[in-house]
Amino acid sequence: MGRVEAKVGAMHNATSPSNKVPRTERGRRTLAKLLEAAAAEFGERGYHEASITGITQRAGAALGSFYTYFDSKEQVFRALVSHMGHLTRKWIAERVESAPNRIVAERIGLEAFIEFVRAHKDLYRIVMEAQFVAEDAYRDYYAVFEEAYRRNLAVAGERGEIRPGHDEVRAWALIGMNVFLGLRYGVWDDSLSAAEVAAAAGDFMAFGLTPAPKAR
Repeated sequence: MGRVEAKVGAMHNATSPSNKVPRTERGRRTLAKLLEAAAAEFGERGYHEASITGITQRAGAALGSFYTYFDSKEQVFRALVSHMGHLTRKWIAERVESAPNRIVAERIGLEAFIEFVRAHKDLYRIVMEAQFVAEDAYRDYYAVFEEAYRRNLAVAGERGEIRPGHDEVRAWALIGMNVFLGLRYGVWDDSLSAAEVAAAAGDFMAFGLTPAPKAR
């Protein structure tokens, strides 16, 4: 999943007792391997068919290593949902940080998201299944995105980069668009380039469905 170790301790803090947070580099590597293995196990088999043994076998770790950091299959699943959200936001944030304005940032962010999905196709199955396995984790996953979106839209509005509007509604609308474009062009069919998808969606974000003024 890439660069897991650097952030895994902070992420895991929110999902496990403090005494289960890895305190050594070796522990962080083990936890990273367990989360990567859990993504593959849940992504391929689904929550109910996945097993702790399957996770440890994929990670090349002893069963006891799992229980060093997690109490149950549900706990590692919850941690994984949070972890996937963190990875997604970090991936996008690194790519949009130099964008000159919000409209451009949205286009770049969507392109980055589709690229992320193509590299992490297990993401959709894991997050979608979370609504049935751990609804609070599912809600939290999107609530964190919404909070960041709403904050960015408010700042962009103050700067005059976008017109004023209901930032919360617009944040959820943008999230919904990203989710389904990622599903369509990241998971189901990747024949269209991420840049092409982002350009078409960027035009829609910038101009909506309002027809262009007719030439006089």
